[in-house]
Amino acid sequence: MPKLILAPMQGLTDAPMRDLLTRIGGYDECVSEFVRITHTVHSRVTWLRHVPEIARQNRTPSGIPCTTQLLGSDADMMAKNALEAVRLGVQTIDLNFGCPAPTVNKHQGGAILLREPERIHQIVHELRFRLPEHINLTAKMRLGFENTDLAVANAQAIAAGGASQITIHARTKVQGYEPPAHWHWLKTIREHVNIPVIANGDVFTLDDYLAIRQTSGCDDVMIGRGAVMRPDLARQIKQHLRGEPVQAAAFNAEIMDWIRLFFDLCLAHEPQGKYAVARLKQWLGMMKKAYPETAQLFAAVRTLREASEIQCVLQDFQAA
Repeated sequence: MPKLILAPMQGLTDAPMRDLLTRIGGYDECVSEFVRITHTVHSRVTWLRHVPEIARQNRTPSGIPCTTQLLGSDADMMAKNALEAVRLGVQTIDLNFGCPAPTVNKHQGGAILLREPERIHQIVHELRFRLPEHINLTAKMRLGFENTDLAVANAQAIAAGGASQITIHARTKVQGYEPPAHWHWLKTIREHVNIPVIANGDVFTLDDYLAIRQTSGCDDVMIGRGAVMRPDLARQIKQHLRGEPVQAAAFNAEIMDWIRLFFDLCLAHEPQGKYAVARLKQWLGMMKKAYPETAQLFAAVRTLREASEIQCVLQDFQAA
């Protein structure tokens, strides 16, 4: 059966969100937010803060495999950190060549590297050469920085460097998240590389999933913002793939249970409460697009700052 993968999105698919979405179901794998590599080798504490799944044999609490993603541009330091991650138990390393954040790009990380296919090849090759053979090495990229002129060259650089698969977000860095995603490019790239290509970009509904697979020819799909906006999207897709009736969650007791659970998971992750308060508001703001009823709950918590106050609202809330 085709695989569904939960995307790495900095500040969105953190450990509590990965835990929640993989509990709801449908995902075969997930990928951590990136661990930024600069001039030091990270300690065990740092690795576990970013990817607590490492301590659970690289699985979320519901048992879904979690890949550790690295972001950086110094091939030697990337390799040293990857080896340290492997020493701690990591089995799959993903390399980030797609992050569009200006701060990241300013420091020669993420999508800025798509201007230099040779440098991308050097990084991938260095890690593949130094990592044990049994460690899986993958990469994620966009179609380019300003344009798509080097899309095929970058994918070929990743493949030639020794990565086992590429996930491609079907936009350039400059295009950001503006619709549409250019799914047809994924088919073009597939014809020029000899490793699997995973499709990514603008999958918000079951129909989007079917369309990206048809247009790209890719079997496996990674879901990003759509996973956060519609928490049962992967479950819907898996129901369809198994030939079962698709039962999309309405804004009901089940969704409220997810919201309460997420808040509790955030509190467990950072007990002081500010993190949980901010993350909940961010999530509710995104969910309004899929579930208009969420606007009522968002309005009820928008001005609250204390976790205890929000817990009271969540406990008693009923949609009008």
